[in-house]
Amino acid sequence: MNMNNMGPSPVITQADAGLSRFFARIYGLVGAGIGLSAVVAALMLFVFPENMIAIMTGGRLIYLGALGLELALVFVASSAARRNTPWALPLFLIYSALNGFTMSFIIAAYTGAEVVGAFVSSAVVFFIMAAIGATTKKDLSGMAKALIAGLIGIIIAGVVNIFLGSGMMSFLVSVASVVIFSGLIAYENQLIKRVYGQTHGQVHDGWAISMALSLYLDFINLFLSILNLFGRRN
Repeated sequence: MNMNNMGPSPVITQADAGLSRFFARIYGLVGAGIGLSAVVAALMLFVFPENMIAIMTGGRLIYLGALGLELALVFVASSAARRNTPWALPLFLIYSALNGFTMSFIIAAYTGAEVVGAFVSSAVVFFIMAAIGATTKKDLSGMAKALIAGLIGIIIAGVVNIFLGSGMMSFLVSVASVVIFSGLIAYENQLIKRVYGQTHGQVHDGWAISMALSLYLDFINLFLSILNLFGRRN
């Protein structure tokens, strides 16, 4: 029998198809989250600008409350996804909508061209790093530890800079954020393949939502960092 004429192994073919479906589910959720955030932000900017002005001038407690709720919600949604509860998907979508609300106040400080440019740049970087992570044979686990340490560092630096108001520190934090979140995008795409392999393809929907939430956060933070770097805040 000519081995060269044999077709691909059914097991390998099924595994590849299952992994492709897992990726498709995750990226469908990421797209839904980003789309929902964009819609809510656009509604605030173009349909309810008076409400935004009212919040910025006299209702800042509303904005701060939304930020606090958003922070709590991301942990609750992540926990629900890991436990594969029915609330995981609704919580992810609610978080995405709330994030669109809070982001609208940041986006309002930039021109439309700057926002579109930052979004397109972020999308390009995201898909390049995602492709690298999904195809590289190198184990990125070691890099992930350094990235997490760097992430903690920029969070601390960002909090400190709230009080310092240093333009240079803001610039450096944004540069570091672009590097760190780009690396996390690559690592998390490799992690998707690892999780699928370790579970022998028995991945529940909670895994997809958890991965989607992580990638959604990577994209949003990458976008805001690029916007801060190349936009001129009004």
